[in-house]
Amino acid sequence: MSEGAPVQQEDETEAEESATGDKPVETGAESVVRALENAGAEYVFGVQGGAIMPVYDALYDSDMTHVTMAHEQGASHAADAYGIVSGEPGVCFATSGPGATNLITGIADANMDSDPMIALTGQVPTDFVGNDAFQETDTVGISQPVTKHSYFANDADTVGFDVSEAFALADEGRQGPTLVDLPKDVTQGETDVQPGEPKAPDTYHPPEEADDADVQEAADALAAADRPVILSGGGVIKANASNALRDFAIDYEIPVMTTMPGIGSFPEDHELSLEWAGMHGTGYANMAVTNTDCLLAIGTRFDDRLTGGVDSFAPDAEVIHVDIDPAEISKNIHADYPLIGDAKAVLRQLYDAMPSAPDCDEWREQCQTWKAEYPMEYETPDDEPLKPQYVVEKFSEVTPDDTIVTTGVGQHQMWASQFWTYSEPRTWVSSHGLGTMGYGVPSAIGAKLAAPDQEVVCFDGDGSFLMTVQGLSVAVRENLDITYVVLNNEAVGMVRQWQDGFYEGRRMASEYPWIPEFDKLAEAFGAQGFRLEDYDDVEETIEAAREYDGPSVIDAIIDPAENVYPMVPSGGDNGLFALNEDHLDQL
Repeated sequence: MSEGAPVQQEDETEAEESATGDKPVETGAESVVRALENAGAEYVFGVQGGAIMPVYDALYDSDMTHVTMAHEQGASHAADAYGIVSGEPGVCFATSGPGATNLITGIADANMDSDPMIALTGQVPTDFVGNDAFQETDTVGISQPVTKHSYFANDADTVGFDVSEAFALADEGRQGPTLVDLPKDVTQGETDVQPGEPKAPDTYHPPEEADDADVQEAADALAAADRPVILSGGGVIKANASNALRDFAIDYEIPVMTTMPGIGSFPEDHELSLEWAGMHGTGYANMAVTNTDCLLAIGTRFDDRLTGGVDSFAPDAEVIHVDIDPAEISKNIHADYPLIGDAKAVLRQLYDAMPSAPDCDEWREQCQTWKAEYPMEYETPDDEPLKPQYVVEKFSEVTPDDTIVTTGVGQHQMWASQFWTYSEPRTWVSSHGLGTMGYGVPSAIGAKLAAPDQEVVCFDGDGSFLMTVQGLSVAVRENLDITYVVLNNEAVGMVRQWQDGFYEGRRMASEYPWIPEFDKLAEAFGAQGFRLEDYDDVEETIEAAREYDGPSVIDAIIDPAENVYPMVPSGGDNGLFALNEDHLDQL
């Protein structure tokens, strides 16, 4: 209550103080919640439990919205996707023991993809730690390898500062997940210390601009190149540098390819776009990266699914590598011109330092020739089942440009990335480095809450969908308008494809002898279910699912024999990609 306020206004004033965040904190749990409020957090994804209960009790009076998930892994994936779409750290809660360990997959996923997220976990009281108490795990020890930093809160007076610092650290520099472990005696302990605004540790100083002399050398090399190409990674999107990239590439007329995490950083319908490179990337992107003489790579860690064999990756190229994390420079691919700094800032430096545009008319023509020679196409014979590529393309044609696509992991993920045309950043939400099946259902929930005015479509596979299908209950309860599309081939399709290609067709544990009818399962959850089997019904079914006000599930029965191509065998040469199974046998 404000000093001097009339007694009769006490209830109204206290409500106002609580809403504005001016009410003094009284417990460590209230300090935790206040720290999140100070950071601007709007949503929390979590599952209740004993050790985290004091924090949930403090959340009762907060304006933040808690979304009760059906599983803690779903909470971490939803928070992860929220961070990808919003650009701000997503927040997830879980209790101690199994609650905390169930978060780890999602935390590891966010760590691999540099997604901003903060996880808050309950812990047994401090005096019980190390005694194998009920639902005790060494959460900090488990999570340290997959976070930017993990904190063990040990005092009610400082716990709010721990949360504020963890939130800031998740967001600054190279984004990523952080975790704060909260013993129950700390969150129940008394305190009157108010946490401040999020502030990263004083020792943390991520670089902003690259060295000017290094930038000039890189710009001179790029301007002198005959066959330059830009490789745009996920770091471009994290740094909100997509517009800077577009200006640079278009003004200097340099072809652009992306990594999978970089999808959407450059419009795929632009003539300079080569779409994405790597194991299942376009033939023309892989030809360009194999033949370039100067590769400007921005915000990418050059993972093995992109590079194939490192010895054969961009073999004739001088490599300019822009990254905010010095640890990524020359880790996998040697950088001839290392530029350490924020992607947006360094792109602006490069723009100003370019002496001229590269003289590469013939190279741009060659890239267009490769587009004609290796088109992304597929056949739709009348005597074969529905092709998944057709379903993805039809969805892409009828949805707005800012539609957000989320996926699980597997063949469906590749088709969704290959046959949807992405033109805006933060519209592609998927699990890349960790390759987490089950990511699709909960990530769509986080994405929708981060961007409620944008359409959200989740492409999933039957195997991936079954791993987190319980998340449908959350989408229904929260009345989220999400369209889930299960590309159903009754198999763990990517595993089956590899078994056919590399294990002499010995299909072990990759096919399902029986699976549920997902349209009926959706209706049991309270969603709208659709079954799709014929080409003639595709457009009508898409329209009906999109028009339904709430979550809908399309069980699309696709050709079980369909495989993902192009394909570069693991560790192979990007320039030697297979366009079909016969090609694969020859590599």
